[in-house]
Amino acid sequence: MKLAVLVCDEPPPGLSGIAGDYPAMFERLLGQALTPFDVRAGQYPARVEDFQGYLITGSRASVYDPLPWIPPLEDFVRAVAASPSKLVGICFGHQMIGQALGGRVERWPLGWGVGIHRFSVYRRAPWMEPFLEEFRLILSCQDQITQLPPGAVVLGGSAFSPHALIQIGLNVLGIQPHPEFPKAFAEALLEQRRLWVGPERYAEAKASFALEPSAKEVAGWIRNFLATGPS
Repeated sequence: MKLAVLVCDEPPPGLSGIAGDYPAMFERLLGQALTPFDVRAGQYPARVEDFQGYLITGSRASVYDPLPWIPPLEDFVRAVAASPSKLVGICFGHQMIGQALGGRVERWPLGWGVGIHRFSVYRRAPWMEPFLEEFRLILSCQDQITQLPPGAVVLGGSAFSPHALIQIGLNVLGIQPHPEFPKAFAEALLEQRRLWVGPERYAEAKASFALEPSAKEVAGWIRNFLATGPS
């Protein structure tokens, strides 16, 4: 598969030595090389069809921030959604899909989502092999999709993150948690954000790292989704 990653941020200072930058994390997750485009610098492929699939990384920015690189990214999301290419958005990328395709993203009223969370699968898709009725992944977010875009199907979620896994049509997939984050990176990121998330949420997140994320299984889902052919 010829895949590109749309880079929306880099790891916070002091953390890049743990697992590399975000393209490196996705390459490790999927087991293949990716072509990076830094969308903050206006980098995009010449044509949408140049790549079979695209991934959108997380970001410290919010999709509703008045940043000059946000509207072009929204336009590109819409262009990919209207093409035969596949698109997978993670965290900020998931929210960008929601906003660009007509939904709404807001600061989540329940506060920070951090640590390893459990998510139930509500609806089984053909690419969910091996199938899991429940999966565990790392959350690291303040924002979530509060209004789904037209045509979105919720495949999985939780009480805290009800729209954690969505699909739009046959070629767009949004995942709110982070399958690409190693536990060591997520734990270090939590330490940096300890004062922001508050003592109770911090303690819950620390305890959650006793769980093992379902990253390998979800990586398989993403590879299957990207490889299922044109929409």
